[in-house]
Amino acid sequence: MKNRLSQEKIGQRLTGLRKRRGFSQEDLSKAVKISRSSITQIELGNRNVNIMELQRLSIVLRFSLDDFVSGDFGTDQDVEDTVFKEPETDRISVPSIKVDKFKNVLLYILEKCAGKPNVGETVLYKLLYFSDFNYYELYEDHLTGANYRKLPFGPVPQKLDSILQQMITNNQLQRVKTDYHGYLQTRYLPLEKSNLTELRASEKEVIDRVIEQFSDWSATAISNFSHKDMPWLASKEGEDIDYELVFYREAPFSVRNYGEEIEEGGI
Repeated sequence: MKNRLSQEKIGQRLTGLRKRRGFSQEDLSKAVKISRSSITQIELGNRNVNIMELQRLSIVLRFSLDDFVSGDFGTDQDVEDTVFKEPETDRISVPSIKVDKFKNVLLYILEKCAGKPNVGETVLYKLLYFSDFNYYELYEDHLTGANYRKLPFGPVPQKLDSILQQMITNNQLQRVKTDYHGYLQTRYLPLEKSNLTELRASEKEVIDRVIEQFSDWSATAISNFSHKDMPWLASKEGEDIDYELVFYREAPFSVRNYGEEIEEGGI
């Protein structure tokens, strides 16, 4: 950073951005994993922000770090009109669903764990979510290309209903309703095997790891876990979840070893 801002100026700019983006201090605290009291102190200019914290804030509040430290970023109008600039990258962060790949991933997951009594719709959706987002974090490429939306019970892939109905019509899946601990549960049973030639070894490995880690979890447990994942935390209710947010994960969510790629420091 060439320009050096006072803590007070940083606090004023972050306050303006937070309010313009519609975040409460509590929402922002959860999204960037900084305590609510620390957010308050930062906005008051009483606490410094290190570079890692500022990078997380830039992703959640959608601002460019270069613009943030510029000399003409000081008015409310500047804050309102600031456009977040995506970092230059060869990654394709805007997903485009690969329907055949999605179907094969779905069938593969169901082959492995449809017989488990806990694997209803909720668990299945989260297995798909972690497969997609873990793969993107590891390989910076999309597995199925599905879009996920932040909904109250966790991330849910879009267009799933139409794909499931198509697979049921084509006798690839069967939808059944069962009683699970006193609750009505929707389950899907595979009627054909996945085409493994459609899955790369790296894709199958990521899916297998997700199945091994989560397929025995209850719907409540895996939903609660997904609610603590940065992509879900940093997204607004009802909006699509940005795959790029996986690069701001921390343990135990991150699946990539970043080593010493980024050195922390003060602003």
